[in-house]
Amino acid sequence: MALVVVATVVSFTVSASAGLGGSLVLVPALALVLGTKEGVALAALLLAANNVVKVIAYRAVLPFRAALPLVACTVVGAVLGASLLVAAPVWLVNAAVITMFVGSLVVERLRLRQPGRIGPPGLALASGATSGFSGTSGPLKGVAVKRLGIDRRHTVGAASLMSLAGDVAKTSVFAEASLLGSQEVLVGLAAVPLMIAATFAGRALNGRLSERHYDVLFWSVMGGYTLRLLAA
Repeated sequence: MALVVVATVVSFTVSASAGLGGSLVLVPALALVLGTKEGVALAALLLAANNVVKVIAYRAVLPFRAALPLVACTVVGAVLGASLLVAAPVWLVNAAVITMFVGSLVVERLRLRQPGRIGPPGLALASGATSGFSGTSGPLKGVAVKRLGIDRRHTVGAASLMSLAGDVAKTSVFAEASLLGSQEVLVGLAAVPLMIAATFAGRALNGRLSERHYDVLFWSVMGGYTLRLLAA
């Protein structure tokens, strides 16, 4: 439980300051404590609730028009991915986490060589699918929102909208499949004060960062995904 509390605070603070990265810490911690499928399901519930707080905190800089295609594609991908997770054996879910990171690196490589080949909606669809199946979208969501070409505050807002939509879609699938019960809901409710405190702490940190320092934070989170791949 202490590990879960620490992981939750770190996850929500990073997510609110960089716009993404919450699953980077939370999913492995919960999977370690609860098991892979149950950890992914509870992480989806906690991240969905936390993204409600993030959307409220960043309500003044939510780029609805720019993010709408990404949000729609994220939901479709998340439902498909979460449905696959429910039916898949645990070993396949574990393998998918590693495969997702390899795929993310390939996408990054393609972006460098052929920038126009994969657009933000396509990346958002892949992001939602990998998030639904493995619990984390990796760098895909980050690349998608970065390609919108907006400033750091609106980048966090767009990522929050994508995350909220995807996590709500995943949570509904997991709840229907009985991966989320009353105990998980109670854990989610107990984490609400942590969500609020960590989210507003992360927003304050984001507000103090220059564009250059925000880029350092953003790409550090992206690098964290890569290190997690190497560890896996």
